[in-house]
Amino acid sequence: MDTIDIKYIFKFSDGRREDIELQLDPHTLDVVNRSLESPPEWTGIDYCRCPRCPFDPLDISYCPVALSLVDVVTRFGNVISHEPIDLEVVSAGRIISQRIPAQKGISSLLGLLISTSGCPYTDFFKPMARFHLPLSCEEETVFRASGMYLLAQYFRKREGGKEDLELQGLAKIYDNMHMLNVSVARRLRHATKEDSSINAMTVLDVFTHTFQYVIEDELADLRQLFMPYFTESYQKLLDDL
Repeated sequence: MDTIDIKYIFKFSDGRREDIELQLDPHTLDVVNRSLESPPEWTGIDYCRCPRCPFDPLDISYCPVALSLVDVVTRFGNVISHEPIDLEVVSAGRIISQRIPAQKGISSLLGLLISTSGCPYTDFFKPMARFHLPLSCEEETVFRASGMYLLAQYFRKREGGKEDLELQGLAKIYDNMHMLNVSVARRLRHATKEDSSINAMTVLDVFTHTFQYVIEDELADLRQLFMPYFTESYQKLLDDL
């Protein structure tokens, strides 16, 4: 079985280099190369527990989101958030490289790790993980997230479910993610010496927290891109079907 491989390469000014490789199952989008024999204390299910955590502590000992971040916290525990790095992200058919502050690169990686962590709240972002776009801006994220959600509604309707074209469910998904991000940030404050991972979570959460307030304005700005669909030519195309 061929996996979906994504590789993050962090290059520091002192010559240090950190390579982090993720292999995703092409069907479930679960990480297949993640293993951890002795999880640290801060990954425990009751450690800074998310107030909406869906897991029963009697059934699971560790938070899947926290477990997904152990490698990053270990490798970047001494990295200062504003330290400049050269980041290269390699995936099938694409290489993206940019010189950025460490926290921005780590934030992009955290988004991918969390979405494939196995938490029910983050599973909704697996389609975006499949088509991962590192270092995306707010406008790109709105386009991708809303497009992903509306495609999900198409599939729901095809299978007899009720579709949500008003994006109310998407706003709720992001609200749950904000609660999760806050709890994860509390964990990281106990797990790392420097601020890079914590600030990376903050960067990641800024959009998550404001999503329900900015989505209408962002979509209004995107409307002009779809003007051809409002024309008589498009209506004629439909009439001819």
